[in-house]
Amino acid sequence: MSDRSLRGMRLGAQSMETESGVEPAPRQNVDYVCEDGEKITVTFAADADIPATWSSSAGKVGVLAEGEAPAAEPDKPVRTHWDMLLERRSEEELEDILKDRLKILRSKRGEKV
Repeated sequence: MSDRSLRGMRLGAQSMETESGVEPAPRQNVDYVCEDGEKITVTFAADADIPATWSSSAGKVGVLAEGEAPAAEPDKPVRTHWDMLLERRSEEELEDILKDRLKILRSKRGEKV
């Protein structure tokens, strides 16, 4: 019986299909150039919309080699926590809240108010 042992394949490890007769989808290579001159080549489908910029794995941003640089987006001013707080409350309200919270904190510590 040992000379007739059944041998199988690992599940999911190998495909029983061959690649004969399979044609890959049409593709195009697009080149991007970083500020330091590094060239990035990315493969896209032939009918894909090509982005104007591409980030490399090193974190650099490349611009289309055959196109113009995209217009810079205007920078938003940074909103701080204080700015957002002032959108919801006036400074007088904040002063009153601070005084109330200090009274509560001092009473918990046993200090005289």
